[in-house]
Amino acid sequence: MDIGEKLRLMRLQRGLTQEDLADRCELSKGFISQVERNLASPSIATLTDMLECLGSSLSEFFSDRPDEKTVFTLQDMFVKEDPEDLRGSITWLVPDAQKNDMEPILVDIGENGETYPLPPHEGEEFGYVLSGSVYLVTGDKKTRVRTGCSFCLHPRQTHYLMNAGKTRAKVLWVSNPPIF
Repeated sequence: MDIGEKLRLMRLQRGLTQEDLADRCELSKGFISQVERNLASPSIATLTDMLECLGSSLSEFFSDRPDEKTVFTLQDMFVKEDPEDLRGSITWLVPDAQKNDMEPILVDIGENGETYPLPPHEGEEFGYVLSGSVYLVTGDKKTRVRTGCSFCLHPRQTHYLMNAGKTRAKVLWVSNPPIF
């Protein structure tokens, strides 16, 4: 691990100059410069002070956790074609979303298609119709949701979507907790 470079990046991310950090830590600007260039090694106490001034801690600084991925491309996404019921596809927009609190999918439903029925569960679901028109079926109730409209439900009954028109329907659907 390049301690000096990591400290320099943290300082720059917080918009601080070497002089700003030196003033906050009661150190000299020259010492900060030497540490960042790995020409001097701070004591544990000094490193702890520097990290506190940068809003971090020793445990965070030395953590080997890789940065969490936040942007996903088409290559990251998983598509499942379903010619039978959907006559379309489901795209998992965030890989491994099951480990998150929410799970977003893109549902493409062909004419006369429908999603698989989902059983009642704790949590919430949100959907936004990007194109076409769908019926949100909850128990015995069937509600039409058109392009540009959304739905939000606490799924206490079996529920699913069915295409309500003669064109493809695309729906952004998010579940908390993940169920898809």
